[in-house]
Amino acid sequence: MTRYAEPVVEIPAGAVRGVRDDSGELYRAIPYAAAPIGARRFAPPTPHPGWSGVRDGTQPSPTAPQPVRDFGRLDMTPYFGPGWVRGEEYLTVDVRTPAADSGRRPVMVFVHGGGFVTGSTRAALYDGSAFARDGIVLVTVNYRLGIPGFLDLAGAPPNRGLLDVLAALGWVRATIGAFGGDPDNVTIFGQSAGGTLVGALLATPEADGLFRRAIIQSGSGTGAFTPEQAQRVTAAAATALGVEPTAEAFGAIPDERFLEILPALAGLDLRTGTATDPLAGLSPFSLVLAVQPADGLADGPAGDVDLLIGTNTEEGHLYVVPQGNLESSTNADVLAVAATVYADPEAKIAEHRAALPNATPGELRSAVLGEALFGAGTTRMAQAHAQISDGRTHVYSFGYRSTALNGRLGAAHTVELPFVFDIADKPLLHGDTGLLGPDPAPSDLATRVHTAWVTFADTGTPGWAAYDPQQPVAEVLGG
Repeated sequence: MTRYAEPVVEIPAGAVRGVRDDSGELYRAIPYAAAPIGARRFAPPTPHPGWSGVRDGTQPSPTAPQPVRDFGRLDMTPYFGPGWVRGEEYLTVDVRTPAADSGRRPVMVFVHGGGFVTGSTRAALYDGSAFARDGIVLVTVNYRLGIPGFLDLAGAPPNRGLLDVLAALGWVRATIGAFGGDPDNVTIFGQSAGGTLVGALLATPEADGLFRRAIIQSGSGTGAFTPEQAQRVTAAAATALGVEPTAEAFGAIPDERFLEILPALAGLDLRTGTATDPLAGLSPFSLVLAVQPADGLADGPAGDVDLLIGTNTEEGHLYVVPQGNLESSTNADVLAVAATVYADPEAKIAEHRAALPNATPGELRSAVLGEALFGAGTTRMAQAHAQISDGRTHVYSFGYRSTALNGRLGAAHTVELPFVFDIADKPLLHGDTGLLGPDPAPSDLATRVHTAWVTFADTGTPGWAAYDPQQPVAEVLGG
């Protein structure tokens, strides 16, 4: 790769040095808010004080405190990144741009997934080179995770991780012009937990005017905990730590302790008289809202925002195949999972059996998880948005089957990401335990998916017809 002189950009907070390569320019670890240290971990994000001299933007950022995630035989390192890389200043963005000039290019802001407890801008899957190649300014965002980001505490604002993303969008609005981006043409997109956060922003009044378009990949418009459910998690965390459930008490506890008690929060029964567990016990953290995002779109900017939304056809496979549960699951296992997410689990299992008459218990378990975690909430969000946005909703279904783990992983959760970022040919994603498996990924599918995302960010349409709630048809991508 050709070596270039290091570019320097002047932004309101100070000067930042980046790197220039064949794809354009990259500026890393730029703070969009002050470091969340001590008691400030449980406060709203505040503006960064700025710096003197030229800040080094050539090295990756520290990451939010987070545990190690294990997905059995599947190598999920490209998705989760390096885990916790210590450092106080982790409320940062990376900016990949064709050039930091006076151009007004479409901007895409990506919010990573990871179950509200893991992930960062350092993950290899979020390489923005292809977006810059195609004329997009890509911004990737770190936000608070786990207890600092999402535990509901007296004396602290709820959903602090969401507030961080809002602050990052405010930073983009004020600053992205210096990087060659158009602040009036911003698309926010996210996957999994990041997709759920994007859905919440559509229902958030404070988000009005911060973005024109949104993409939700395998998120959920119904993935929030009720306040009652959140208080169960808070009580368990306070008991495990031996402190009162207040921001003041938690503010004195080091991040290491928060990670140590996470096993004590796993497997909590969050079913209540009015709600099932929207995350099926997979994470003790989510947004905390009295009204689900799909039911609150009228409160936010959703009606004026173009939306691209969809899921993968075998989402649940990520949670059963790498652990060996596709083969070992029993009917009792299927019922146990269904009971966490459905008010009438046996009736729902019967529906899945009717749709998949030849399915094994493991395949039924995957179907239950996929529909409960992502499918139902995506459908509800698409229908709600289509009813208020006058032809601005576009829906996809991603069906390419990864050949990982002896061909069993399939069109699982996260498999679309390499195609969105157009890096499906990267060796780190291949091999039997790689996300895409040993077989070469179809380059035409990567081109099609990536181009759809770029075109949507530029024009508001991905290249297929708008969604009609009366005749709900999704565009099939792969499969």
